[in-house]
Amino acid sequence: MIAHTVWLYVRFNLSVREVEEMLLERGIEVSYETVRRWTAKFEPQIARNLRRCQRRSGDIWHLDEVVVTISGKTFWLWRAVYQRGVVLEEILQSQRDKQAAKRLLRKLMKRAGSVPKRIITDMLRSYGAVKRELLLQLDHLSYKGLSNRAENSHLPFRKRERVMQGHRSPDGLQRFVSIHSAVRNYFSVPTRRRAALTIRYHRMEALCAWKVAASIA
Repeated sequence: MIAHTVWLYVRFNLSVREVEEMLLERGIEVSYETVRRWTAKFEPQIARNLRRCQRRSGDIWHLDEVVVTISGKTFWLWRAVYQRGVVLEEILQSQRDKQAAKRLLRKLMKRAGSVPKRIITDMLRSYGAVKRELLLQLDHLSYKGLSNRAENSHLPFRKRERVMQGHRSPDGLQRFVSIHSAVRNYFSVPTRRRAALTIRYHRMEALCAWKVAASIA
C-alpha cells in the first residue's frame, strides 16, 4: 500500500490531498500528512534503485537550464538529457555561468565514466568556455532551437511545479527533481515505441521495474 501511495504521488501530477482522496475511494484511510511522510521517507531509496538499474547513457548529451524562483530568489535548474530523451542529471544552482556549467559537466562525466561524443546546448557561452578549460575532445553544437530535446524535458517539471504551487527550499527542490526524473525515465514512452501494444508492454516493464525498486516484486 505504501509503495502504491508513493507511486501515485511521484508518477502523476497529484497533490498529497488528491492522493489521500484516491486512497479513501479504495477504502484506505490515511491523512495527507501521512502521504507526505511516506513519500519523503521512501522516495529517495526507490529513486536510487531505479537509477542503479538504468541503462548506460548515450554519447550525445543535450544540455539546458531553466529559471526557478524559490521564496523570491532566482535559481537555475541545469538539466542534461541524452539523445533518447532520458534525463541524465539535474543540478539546481544559483548562477548561470562557467562555474555552474563546469559543475554540471564534471558530474555528468563522473557518473557516465566517459566523455560524450557530442554536446548540444543553447547559445550560452559558458559551455564553450568549460570545454576549452577542461580540454575536452568532443563536438559542441550550439545555436538557437537546437537543444529542443532538453527544453522539452523541462515541460513535465513545469506541470508538476504548478501543482505543487512552487517550492519551499533549494534542497527540497533538488531532492524532488532527482526522484521525479528517475521515475519519469522509466514511465515516459520513447518516440520509437508508439504502437498501442508496444506502449502497453513498455508500461508493464516500467511497473515491473518500480516493483523491484520498491522491493515488492
